[in-house]
Amino acid sequence: MKNEIISFKNIHKSYYLGEHEIKALKNLNFSVKKESFTFIVGKSGSGKSTLLNLIGAIDTPTYGELEINGIKVNELNDNDLSDFRAKHIGHIFQNFNLMPVLNVYENIEYPLLMINEPKEERQKKVKAMIEAVGLQGLEKHTPSELSGGQRQRVAIARALVKQPSLVLADEPTANLDSSTSNEILALMAEMQKRYKTTFIFVTHDTEIMYMADKIFILSDGELST
Repeated sequence: MKNEIISFKNIHKSYYLGEHEIKALKNLNFSVKKESFTFIVGKSGSGKSTLLNLIGAIDTPTYGELEINGIKVNELNDNDLSDFRAKHIGHIFQNFNLMPVLNVYENIEYPLLMINEPKEERQKKVKAMIEAVGLQGLEKHTPSELSGGQRQRVAIARALVKQPSLVLADEPTANLDSSTSNEILALMAEMQKRYKTTFIFVTHDTEIMYMADKIFILSDGELST
């Protein structure tokens, strides 16, 4: 059985402005092990967003072979990509990206509604996730009534409630103070082990890189370790 959840083979991604080709990613060849903490580091304009969009099945490569969780993503059409994202990938964002009109329970439940999880199973999973991230008693609070750390706990629970094989965390501690940041990182490490998922972090924070099983450095669309 393969121990890799992500495999990039000769991946290129280009965009066009008129007749001008912009090579965002160039000949990427790398893999990510299952159940690992992998960090991707790069300056603004290095291609991080493009790379995350490929890993998150939001976009497809110009050419090359991209395999995630045993599925060749580059061969999927738009509908299949949407289904793949819903089932296999969770997201944790810098700005939380919670739905302001939904309360804590409803924000966490939302990904399960997207995959048509039965009501009884939804209730069981959401309750368990609320307890796992320490949000008991806050179920009916909206995001505006929560602290930054509590909002990120909701985001973590939302990302993990469908038990995805892969979670993408885009600068997840950038808007948190150092104490809250450490709490959130410890929680993510605990949840990663409990749910046996793979975390990919994009970060500029050198102080948290000690957590990484592997660090990739992205520069001008090219990857190094």
